[in-house]
Amino acid sequence: MLNEEPIAATIVAFCRFVRSQGIPVGPKQTVEALRAAKTVGITDRPALIAALRAVLCSTKEEWDLFDRLVEEFWNAVPASPDSHSTTKIDLSVADAKSLVSFAENAQHEARDDGGKAVFGAGQHERLAKVEFSEVAQSDLAELERLSQRLLRRMAFRLARRLKRKMVSRGPLDIRRTIRSSISHGGDPVDLRHKTKRREQNRLVLLLDVSGSMNAYSLFLLQFAYAMQKHFRRVHTLLFSTRLVDISAALRSRSLHQGLAALSRQAIGWSGGTRIGESLRELQLFHGRRLLSRETLFVVLSDGWDTGEPHVLASELSAIRSRVKKVVWLNPLLGMEGYEPITRGMSAALPHIDVFAPAHNLESLLQLERHFRAIRW
Repeated sequence: MLNEEPIAATIVAFCRFVRSQGIPVGPKQTVEALRAAKTVGITDRPALIAALRAVLCSTKEEWDLFDRLVEEFWNAVPASPDSHSTTKIDLSVADAKSLVSFAENAQHEARDDGGKAVFGAGQHERLAKVEFSEVAQSDLAELERLSQRLLRRMAFRLARRLKRKMVSRGPLDIRRTIRSSISHGGDPVDLRHKTKRREQNRLVLLLDVSGSMNAYSLFLLQFAYAMQKHFRRVHTLLFSTRLVDISAALRSRSLHQGLAALSRQAIGWSGGTRIGESLRELQLFHGRRLLSRETLFVVLSDGWDTGEPHVLASELSAIRSRVKKVVWLNPLLGMEGYEPITRGMSAALPHIDVFAPAHNLESLLQLERHFRAIRW
C-alpha cells in the first residue's frame, strides 16, 4: 500500500513551486489539488496532471505555462520513496538567508514616513486577517512591522498577568514591621509580610520549518521572539528532519540579529518533516531540563509528517504526561473546509489540549485568550 504522506507533501511542494513561478496558488487551491490527486489517483500520470491543471490554472497563459512547470518540478524531485524529504531543496523559498534578507527589507521599508505607520486602522485590520501565504509583496514590510508590535504587546500583557499571580502575601515579617513602626513612635501600624514567590511556568515552543511551512516560518519566529523577550523561561526549538535549539539566538537585541545568527547554523530549512523523531530527540536530550508539570508545550506545525504516525502518537503522549498542557497551532486549521485527516495530525489529536489555527496575525493574537483559558 502506498504511503500517502510523502505523496501529499510532494503535491504541496509542487503547488508552492507553481506559485513561485507566477501562478497565483494559495491554500484553497492547494487543498483542491490534494483532493483532486486523491480522487484520480497517482498511477495515471496524464489524468493526475490534467486534474491539477484544472484546479490550479484559470487563464490561457497559466494553462500554457503549466506543462513546462510540471516537467521542471517532477524531473527534479528525488525518485527514492525512502527519502526523508520530498521537497526539492533548490526550490526552497524560506532558507535562513532569505529570512534574513526579508527581515532587512521589511525593517528598511518600515522606516518610511519617519517610522510612523503609513497605513490606516482599516488597512491594519485587513492585514491582520490576511493569510500569511497570500500576503502581497507590497504588504510584506507593513505586516512584518505590525506583527512585531502587536505580538510584543501581547507577550507583555501575558507576562504582567503572570507576574501578578506569582506574588502573594506570606507570613508576618517581624523585622520589617518593627523597622517601619519607628516612624509611628514604635506602634506597629503598618504590618509587613514576607513575599511568597513561585517559579514562573516554562514555555517550550517547537516550530516546524519544513518546506510546507515556508509561508509561515518568519511570522511564527516573530511570535517566538516576542514571547522570549518578555518571559524568562522560554525555550524555542526548530525542527524539520532534525531538532535545533535556537533559544540563545532569539535572545539577541533584535529579531534581525537573531535571524542572522540562525543563518550561520545548520538547521535544515525547508526539508522534510519527521515530527515523531524530533519529539523523541527532544525528550532524550532536553526532556529533563525542559519538560515538567510547570511546562506549557506549544507545537507550531501543519502536521505533514513523513515519519510513522505511531511514533508521533507515542512520543506526544509521553510528553503530554510530563507537562502541564499541550497546545498545537496549525496554519491549515484556518482554511475553510480543512479537516485534520492526515496520518500525522490524526495521530496527534488525542494528545492535544488546545488545537488552534495560526494562519494569520489575528489567529496568533488569539493565543492570549487560549493561554488565559488554560489558567497558566
